[in-house]
Amino acid sequence: MPDPSPGTRQEVYDLSFRLILLLGVASLLGSLVSNGARSVTGPYILLLGGSAAVVGLVAGFGEFIGYALRFATGSYIDRNRRYWKVAMAGYGLLAAIPLLALTGRWESAALLIIAERIGKAVRTPARDTILSHATTSVGRGWGFGVHKALDQVGAVIGPLVMVAALAFTGGYGPGFLLLGIPLAGVAVILLFARSVVPKPGRLEAEGGTGEMESDLPGIMPYVTFIFLGMAGFASFPLISFHLKAQSIIPDAAIPLFYASAMVVSVVVALLVGRVFDRVGIHTLLAIPVLSTATVLLAFSPVPTLALAGSLVWGAGIGIFETSLRASIAESTAMDRRGEAYGTTSAAFGTAWFVGSAVMGVLYEVSIGHIVAYVVIVEVAALLAYLWMYRSRIAVRVQEGIGDLIT
Repeated sequence: MPDPSPGTRQEVYDLSFRLILLLGVASLLGSLVSNGARSVTGPYILLLGGSAAVVGLVAGFGEFIGYALRFATGSYIDRNRRYWKVAMAGYGLLAAIPLLALTGRWESAALLIIAERIGKAVRTPARDTILSHATTSVGRGWGFGVHKALDQVGAVIGPLVMVAALAFTGGYGPGFLLLGIPLAGVAVILLFARSVVPKPGRLEAEGGTGEMESDLPGIMPYVTFIFLGMAGFASFPLISFHLKAQSIIPDAAIPLFYASAMVVSVVVALLVGRVFDRVGIHTLLAIPVLSTATVLLAFSPVPTLALAGSLVWGAGIGIFETSLRASIAESTAMDRRGEAYGTTSAAFGTAWFVGSAVMGVLYEVSIGHIVAYVVIVEVAALLAYLWMYRSRIAVRVQEGIGDLIT
């Protein structure tokens, strides 16, 4: 199909929203695979002989590599514009998940988990750059919110597949093998989406206003807030490890906790997408609050409180990822957007790695130490937000003075 050149804003809107939905369905299937596995990686590593520290390090390093490498892939796509090829290559590394069924050592499982995260690093800047072009006419927050909601639907279905596998077979292997089925669907949808919009940048060129509103006050205070906010955000593998190690709920119920958290994230992503289009990056202010509430609840020995903590964790995922991606698209020039996604993601992933590793080690000491760590980090995040807010005001004052002079 030839590259479309729609002549009206309505045509651009329709084509853009169609592309968002196609990428959303591809992410749904990919998320089904990755999150189905992630919902049980903590207990699975424990079964293979790993410790809480191992779970924290593997989860943290996996997230770190899955975000830190995005700077390189983001810079690459800015130079080469090979969005579709890079995205497809990244999704291909999801094949590491079914291979988990064949390993019998936690070291091998850790390598496969990290390989899947590398795939995430490869595909995400390219996919988000494509989405940033499509959200120009649809609305940044709403477009990324719809995509995130579809992505999270897959994150709900994946753990349910693992629940069924554990319930009927009593083992993790069949569940990992079942998660390999949706991979073919991802390839078909991506090929179709590329045929519909082979050059996504044209959507922004024809659907944009030609003006760029700067909502980011400066990269340093923004990245500092992102880093501190995520450094205190617990990883679900450590939460699931706690649920199993303390025998709080049966193994088969752990993926249900994760699925419930993903349901919350779907609703929150849609809501925060609409809110973002009204108030911008102020939606990120909820993160320090939710991070603190998560550790206070999720690491409780009481099942109902642990469930509440998992749901709060899901809300944090919905807010953070939607607002982060939308704010970058709103504030970055087209030819530097991949690098911007990569740079911010590197800080995001480094923080998650540091936080997960620290919390994994502190878990061996006491849960109280985890709570104290998170409270300190998130108070610092609130101070960084204040710095970011004041920098934003200063930038706008300078811009106003400049307009008066000219």
